[in-house]
Amino acid sequence: MTMAAATTEIQDMTTESSKTNNLRHEIKHRISRSEDLVLSQRLAKLFKRDKYAGPDGDYRVTSLYFDTPYDSALREKLDGINRREKFRLRFYGTDTSFIRLEKKYKINGLCGKKSARITKEQVQKLLCGDIGFLLDTGDPLLAEFYSKIKGKGLGPKTIVSYDREAFLYEAGNVRITLDRNIRTGLGNTNFPDTGIFMMPADDGETVLEVKYDAFLPEIVRMSVQGAGRQAEACSKYAVCRRFD
Repeated sequence: MTMAAATTEIQDMTTESSKTNNLRHEIKHRISRSEDLVLSQRLAKLFKRDKYAGPDGDYRVTSLYFDTPYDSALREKLDGINRREKFRLRFYGTDTSFIRLEKKYKINGLCGKKSARITKEQVQKLLCGDIGFLLDTGDPLLAEFYSKIKGKGLGPKTIVSYDREAFLYEAGNVRITLDRNIRTGLGNTNFPDTGIFMMPADDGETVLEVKYDAFLPEIVRMSVQGAGRQAEACSKYAVCRRFD
């Protein structure tokens, strides 16, 4: 590792470590569609829905994930590396007028996220290799993304889309999500074109995620638990990369 690369790595660690208070716990389960149906009805009686929910109670999430030529983010996830990160572009529903660049990272089993607004026109420039604007914006996350593209060769890998039903509980800042109909698509350079062909990738299962701050309230724990259900590592990005 060069001195410049080492310095950047140390700066990244210092910045993220200084924000430990913003890190959250995250528990994931894969559940069957029948379990999903029962759980969804139960949660709807106990907790309020996410404000972005549509008439059917859910909304679509579509992301374009980036990785290095050596698939570092994928390999670190599969290997359970203690400190890791991944970048993605994300929009909701069919509204491509609001897109965010997000960096999701894990430190000692806790997760955090940073985000920055990016326009559709900027996304198109980015995917065509014109990335100078990332520095011109003055946004720290976009500048970091620029450095990772240049230094680590980050590039678009796969599109991940799914339907999300989300519930909130104020105590503990809890967010419970049910992610269904996970799909993946090719044509990364056409993102965020909503007409991209997508194919199923979830094997008929739903991903249940529970995120919370310092503690998990008992009412939440009791509402999501199931007989023999164990927390497990489950990455929608990794699931969709199986189709490369």
